[in-house]
Amino acid sequence: MSRYVVSLGGNALGNDAASQKALVKQVAEPIVKLIEDDHEVVIVHGNGPQVGMINLAFTESSSTPDMPFPECGAMSQGYIGFHIQNAIQNRLAKKQNGMAVAALVTQVLVDKDDPNFANPSKPVGAFYTKEEAEALQKDKGYIMKEDSGRGYRRVVASPRPIDIIEKPMITSLLKDNHVVICSGGGGIPVIRKDNQLEGIAAVIDKDYASAKVAELIDADVLVILTAVDHVFVDFGKPTERALKTVDVKSLEPMLESDVFGAGSMHPKVKACTDFVRKSGNTAVISSLEKAVDAFDKKIGTIITP
Repeated sequence: MSRYVVSLGGNALGNDAASQKALVKQVAEPIVKLIEDDHEVVIVHGNGPQVGMINLAFTESSSTPDMPFPECGAMSQGYIGFHIQNAIQNRLAKKQNGMAVAALVTQVLVDKDDPNFANPSKPVGAFYTKEEAEALQKDKGYIMKEDSGRGYRRVVASPRPIDIIEKPMITSLLKDNHVVICSGGGGIPVIRKDNQLEGIAAVIDKDYASAKVAELIDADVLVILTAVDHVFVDFGKPTERALKTVDVKSLEPMLESDVFGAGSMHPKVKACTDFVRKSGNTAVISSLEKAVDAFDKKIGTIITP
């Protein structure tokens, strides 16, 4: 028996409730197989489009009050967690020893002095014209940036996770043979202020959050499921090549030269190398379609110490 942390990318989720419910039924199949093979499983998922959608619904409506960003993150954790929870419960062929699937609204501690707060870069929500963006900046205090020629979007900070506030509950549930869904969308970012936890407007990268969860609960394997079977060097170029089994030392110069792309594969590779370096265990990056083989380390980019 091994302890797995499984990180689900955005391709695993839909843009609305109906499409998402259909997609997560497919997502559940390989995860259920992992559970039925008597492995311990923790699931972390993304929420980028969903949290932006929720925030936009409150922002655009004249009849409802503005909803702070941490609360929007909590809402997205709730309904995405419910969909994954429900799909796995419905597909489990057996429930040994009263097994349940628990979806936790999870707070993730960040540093209020994290340098990423000084340079918000994570786009959320809809696109706006320059005039609309300027009005939002003035009226709501949002930071708006032009996004690849497609218009202006609100950007928020993306600080690194330091700790998972609910980690004792996660480990307790695993000890009692339950499946855990946690740190959805990277978790709700909180800071310590006057010895209290306080939500802050930010989005934590869910792959870094997955690696932090895996580190804190002593996971044997971190698996990041995305849209491709392997990590590629020189992706889309004639020199493109897939990385299959690779150690941390070999990956470090590649990360420094950013051959993976800052906004795409780089955070996934960096999160995996951080986990492997700290734990001495293994990480895998592969596609959702090949998840069963990825769990068995038969396919994907397998990152070793």
